[in-house]
Amino acid sequence: MARLLRIEYAGALYHVTARGNARANIYANDDDSQRFLSLLKIAVDRYDWYCHAYCLMDNHYHLLIETNRASLSDD
Repeated sequence: MARLLRIEYAGALYHVTARGNARANIYANDDDSQRFLSLLKIAVDRYDWYCHAYCLMDNHYHLLIETNRASLSDD
């Protein structure tokens, strides 16, 4: 069964997380994690988000994102 659609609205807070396949590491080295942060900055700017916090672990990450408009799942 598919999950329900995410409710989106301006000013919403989201806990976004992702984990590597089979809990494998998702960053090969510090350069990879810095590249991830660079891409996160691009997404934050593009979709008009505010990133309150992030935590990068070896095999997963957590983001606390606030949307200034309903844009979390925009293309």
